[in-house]
Amino acid sequence: MKVLGISGSPRKEVTSGTYKLVKTVVENTGCEYEIVSLRGKQISGCIACLGCAKDNICKVKDDLEPLREKLVEADALVIGGPNYFNTLNALTHAFFERWFQFRHQAGNTMWGKLAVAVGVGGIQGNAPADQIEQMFMYNFIETVAKVQGQGAASCYSCGFGETCEVGIPTYLHGPGVKFTDDIIPNVEKQTDVMVAAADAGKLLGQRLGDGHDRTKVAKEVQEKAMVMSSQAV
Repeated sequence: MKVLGISGSPRKEVTSGTYKLVKTVVENTGCEYEIVSLRGKQISGCIACLGCAKDNICKVKDDLEPLREKLVEADALVIGGPNYFNTLNALTHAFFERWFQFRHQAGNTMWGKLAVAVGVGGIQGNAPADQIEQMFMYNFIETVAKVQGQGAASCYSCGFGETCEVGIPTYLHGPGVKFTDDIIPNVEKQTDVMVAAADAGKLLGQRLGDGHDRTKVAKEVQEKAMVMSSQAV
């Protein structure tokens, strides 16, 4: 079984809470895995050209093209993104928009896969994790777990974080805050988050090892998506 981890954070791996959590999840699956960072990649959003309608292959030529086969071959996905203004960042969202290529003529390339959604934010990571879960649902992929952590907002490294009156450090700690290693958020120091990431990986590996039925999973997710859509009307 193959697990593909995708970090949608633009930060370097060593400083990205998103990357660290995705890595922790995939490492605990007990399966063959690969991690890809979207950092530095040029991935546009869907341009609605419908070039993919005939064969379910996107015709836009950018850095998503070589990732397509990795997505197709993976039995499970672990995808994480950071919180930008209480939503998923543009790079990760554009990555998901291009999954439109998999949906034509009852295309079932992604249907029935299993996944873990990871979200990290300067205050909380639930918004991007929830959006990733929604993107999975649109593609009839089951989210077996969500992992949410608090990362270091850019305010901690912009050079003005200790004096800025509207920055996250002031919001969290009050005026006159002085940065120390203890107050700068780091997912690796959040024991509950790291345990949740490890547990999510173990659960994903267990589900894969049980020989999950992709057709059954896809049908169950589709039914859930239809119920949610009807309730939203």
